[in-house]
Amino acid sequence: MTLAELLSTGLLGLGAAFFLTGTVGLLRFPSTFARLHALTKADNLGLGCVALGLALQADSGWVAAKLALVWGLALVAATASAHLLARCILRERGGTRRTPP
Repeated sequence: MTLAELLSTGLLGLGAAFFLTGTVGLLRFPSTFARLHALTKADNLGLGCVALGLALQADSGWVAAKLALVWGLALVAATASAHLLARCILRERGGTRRTPP
């Protein structure tokens, strides 16, 4: 095995561990906000490790750029969806926590 293959395997394993950690956090944390935090942070980092591990095995720079684009879009989507979910939950509970201008 070459160094790139070993590094790629390590990053893929690390990404899987982060995905598992995010899932455990989703199932175990008591509040909705803690669950959102654990899931978005761990899954974004896990996807980054998986994308980097796959980019090391990519045949061309174009494939690696596509993987980086997918990861970037997933970061934006996860951030926006977590923010919207947290905002809806705050409104349901009766408080918006807005500060006056």
